[in-house]
Amino acid sequence: MTSADVLLHPVRLRIVKAFLGDRALTASQLAAELDDVPAGSLYRHIARLTKAGVLQVVAERRVRGAVERTYTLRLFAAQIQPGEARAMTLDEHAQAFTAYVAGLLADFERYVASDPPDPVGDGADYRVAAMWVTDAEFADLMRDLRAVFLPRLANTPGKDRRRRMIYTVSLPDPRPS
Repeated sequence: MTSADVLLHPVRLRIVKAFLGDRALTASQLAAELDDVPAGSLYRHIARLTKAGVLQVVAERRVRGAVERTYTLRLFAAQIQPGEARAMTLDEHAQAFTAYVAGLLADFERYVASDPPDPVGDGADYRVAAMWVTDAEFADLMRDLRAVFLPRLANTPGKDRRRRMIYTVSLPDPRPS
């Protein structure tokens, strides 16, 4: 099974996103966050992600005769690797992008259903822009964005810090310039 097959299932994608931000969660904590996913299904998806090396067990403890495991995300394994992406067909890329967009739409729907949603106050934002850049300038832009994001990705939870999901998409204009 390819990493795309593992990662792009709607429930597994939600599980992976729940761990983003360097979080350590037990299955019970994850079940509380994904309360619309049946417990049996959630445990099967956790097992599949663990077997694929996307999740790792970082702690175990006995709770009422059962073993409670704490998991973290192996971020490198939670991505479609460049070689695999190059080997994907256009149809597979279309399927992967559809899963990505469907996950984004579902996240937005869950946010809007929260109590009370305040898109402006919460800093929810969506926009599109176009720029004329060479391939080298685009590579510089991506490097600059990584430089801006990396220090913040290392932040830990804390007072006044709210976990925020950042989605990015870059698409070249299909028309020749």
